[in-house]
Amino acid sequence: MGSGCLKVTKYFLFLFNLLFLILGAVILGFGIWILADKTSFISVLQNSSPSVRTGAYILVGVGSLTMLMGFLGCLGAVNEIRCLLGLYFTCLMMILITQVAAGLVIYFQQEELKGELSRIVEKLIGDYDPVNGEDKNLQDAWDYVQKQLTCCGWNGAEEWEKNPILINRSMTAYPCSCSNSSKDAEENTGFCTLDVVVNETATHANWPVHRQDWLKDNLGIILGVCTGVAVVELLGMILSISLCKNIHSEDYTKVPKS
Repeated sequence: MGSGCLKVTKYFLFLFNLLFLILGAVILGFGIWILADKTSFISVLQNSSPSVRTGAYILVGVGSLTMLMGFLGCLGAVNEIRCLLGLYFTCLMMILITQVAAGLVIYFQQEELKGELSRIVEKLIGDYDPVNGEDKNLQDAWDYVQKQLTCCGWNGAEEWEKNPILINRSMTAYPCSCSNSSKDAEENTGFCTLDVVVNETATHANWPVHRQDWLKDNLGIILGVCTGVAVVELLGMILSISLCKNIHSEDYTKVPKS
């Protein structure tokens, strides 16, 4: 490889690792936020499910490793240090293997994970009471989730039919954060009242609420992002091993012939 191509590879790998350093900082910060947060919906999941806390520790570990990996890659690329590039390649390969293993675990235990999260949300919906100030922060957090993701419940709006307050009101009210009506645009929490009079018993089908499943609707995007990350990691592995190999070749060309 010519010296020009070697320099291009070196600086491209440097920029690549700089992005990894920033990505690691973001992942680390997100993991710390989950552990430190006490007021949002994440805290509900964290207190109800040990899996969320475990996941947060994993994020902290992955973020720290990614930052270290980015630092080693930058240093190794700029100074052309083969041992650092080799260590960077090894770290990147370990992360890729870990991601594949985590993906397989999630795939084979997805029903169990879905069931656990579903039970947590169903309990929160069943206990939802706008007047109850004790759990107001948690309820506001769930309202925020529904409003931002334009969803209603975990599996659908029918889960809200188990709420005692709505049962007492004969289902003539619905959660405002689920509403897709323009008149409820400013209402982010609590219950809104049906404008249309229902002759028979009202159900969730009569509510003007969102019907979409955010996870199903965005599953393609999530899978695309995961695939993109894996491709970028593979690219980093190829660049690092290529640079490492050609630094070695350049060293040999500099040895004077006898």
